[in-house]
Amino acid sequence: MRLSAVALRAAGAAWRECFPLQGRDVARWFPGHMAKGLKKMQSSLKLVDCVVEVHDARIPLSGRNPLFQETLGLKPHLLVLNKMDLADLTEQRKIQQHLAGEGLKHVIFTNCIKDENIKQIIPKVIELVGSSYRYHRSENLDYCILVVGVPNVGKSSLINSLRRQHLRTGKAARVGGEPGITRAVMSRVQVCERPLIFLMDTPGVLAPRIGSVETGLKLALCGTVLDHLVGEETMADYLLYTLNRHQLFGYVQHYGLDGASDDIEHVLKRVAMRLRKTRKVKVLTGTGDVNVVQPNYSAAAQDFLRTFRSGLIGPVMLDRDVLQDGPPADTDSAPTAWQMASRTSSGQSV
Repeated sequence: MRLSAVALRAAGAAWRECFPLQGRDVARWFPGHMAKGLKKMQSSLKLVDCVVEVHDARIPLSGRNPLFQETLGLKPHLLVLNKMDLADLTEQRKIQQHLAGEGLKHVIFTNCIKDENIKQIIPKVIELVGSSYRYHRSENLDYCILVVGVPNVGKSSLINSLRRQHLRTGKAARVGGEPGITRAVMSRVQVCERPLIFLMDTPGVLAPRIGSVETGLKLALCGTVLDHLVGEETMADYLLYTLNRHQLFGYVQHYGLDGASDDIEHVLKRVAMRLRKTRKVKVLTGTGDVNVVQPNYSAAAQDFLRTFRSGLIGPVMLDRDVLQDGPPADTDSAPTAWQMASRTSSGQSV
């Protein structure tokens, strides 16, 4: 739901130009034990033909782990931007141009819940592997794909979706709505018969250092860390700031509010009262204790986040600010590591 610029001016709306980030320690939000998972992935590389990185389509340009390309870069690399149904992709071409400027030429947008675009993945993997040197696996007739990504972007859902499409069979990997469902690099799971293709699921691995607090907030909104580590009300406030700044007022209609507001306390109070999420609190007065009914702000914030994550307030692009900065310099003249290795093995000069 978008309000016209005229309606906004008439209402006297003035949205925040920036979000207060001072005093927020992003390092405390993200667990520091994920290096172990990355090392296990590296040790599995000799068994792998291609790396498929899965990321959330709502943050296509933020929060990806740069170590995936650095440490797994000798293998062909396909980026799958999942949850496309929750993302505003009106500027999809601009997103692809931006990623191409970072050296990511092979990108597929998917929705694993409805199996959208899933059938594009296997042919693209075969194409990438066919144009690269397979090192220790040149005599193997089967293909093996390593699936990587930050937590809770749908890696396990992708494996199950591929099995549904190509094997007509059920789940092979556990899925969930919070980070940390996959705990270890698992054994190979078949996803296709002709050609014979196996996938290896991996635990989500965040970057060892998050570039900015705002990037950390975007990752948190997409569920890559447990909400309580960041604070539900802090996340709800950043979500409200983002929605208003982008003139996305679906939350007003969803909760039946009188109008849009940039005051998170005001919005959560209205949400709590509408959903009857209240609690009784004892207040000490001059005449004794009095029970007062107060809005449950934490419960309202949780519902606000759930509504966003389930797409009930419409598709959202959290990286619109990054897109406005324009794509980085084109890297056509700088081939990726696996392309360089492939050319060297075939006798081409790099």
